[in-house]
This record gives sequence, C-alpha cells and structure tokens, in this order.
Amino acid sequence: LILSDRATSPERVAIPSLLAVAGVHHHLVREGTRLQTGLVLESGEPREVHHFATLIGYGASAINPYLMFESLGELVTDGRIEGVADAETAERNVVKGIAKGLLKTISKMGISTIQSYNGAQIFEAVGVGGGLIDRAFVGTASRIGGIEIDVLAADTLEKHKSAYPQAETRLAAGAGS
Repeated sequence: LILSDRATSPERVAIPSLLAVAGVHHHLVREGTRLQTGLVLESGEPREVHHFATLIGYGASAINPYLMFESLGELVTDGRIEGVADAETAERNVVKGIAKGLLKTISKMGISTIQSYNGAQIFEAVGVGGGLIDRAFVGTASRIGGIEIDVLAADTLEKHKSAYPQAETRLAAGAGS
C-alpha cells in the first residue's frame, strides 16, 4: 500500500504521516493481513533521522521524502550546498546520512537489521493521550498522557491554513453563500 500526501491542496489536508502509517499498520494487524502487505510512505514531512526512525518503527517499509529531495535540488541549483555540483550527489549524500543515522539509532536498541526494527514500536510516547494511542499507536507506553485526536486535528488544520492562507476565505465564500 502506498500512503501519499502529494494530493494535498487548498481543499485537501494531509493526515500527519506518522499517524497515517501507524493507523494503517494497526488496522492491518487487527485484520490479520499485515504480513501480506508492505507500507510505502510518500510524504513531504520526513526530513530528520528521527522522522524516518519513528515511521519505520511504526510500520513503514519504505519512505520517499519527495519534498526533501525536491528541496535538495533547489539548494544545489542555488549553490547553497558546498562541494556538491548536482542534485543526484546531494540525494545520495542525504540517503547515506539517514542510513547511518538509522543504523546508529537501531544499534543503540540492540537491533541489527531494519527488518527487525520495522513495526517494533520501541518508543515511549510523550504528550500523547490514551485514546490516540489506542486508535493508532496500540501498545505504546505513555506515562503522562497528553493530546488526543481532536487537538492533533486542530493543529493539522492550523498548519494547513498557514500553508494555504487564501483557502479558508475561498472555501468559506463558496460554502457560506
């Protein structure tokens, strides 16, 4: 299954990638079909090793950080990455850096392969409430509780509004008349 946020637009809000991956992963586990399915994420969100680590830890088999790659191309074109002459080299360097960071992360947990780390959920949630954990992050420890789906939804909508500042006005004018 490919989960993608490429269709985000003024009228379409992307679900946070970790929520989407974890939610689909746990749905497939409940249905007994998880081992028959690979989860591929195509998202503009992942850009740090931690993002990749959590996405893989909650079930992503592969990740295409398309926005990061597109941004690298622009940075190379603008001459903002020293010693790198083309986007392909920049992409290889980033992929190598992420791979090294993931290896360091999983080895600290005593895990030696990405396959063993995939879906292992060896995290503790900080600031995530029980309802949200029960819905998408089943089995994850959360000692202090925190936000629920309504707060996450409001935050997601607020971020979308800042990305598309004219969308609310345009949508409200069509809906309110």
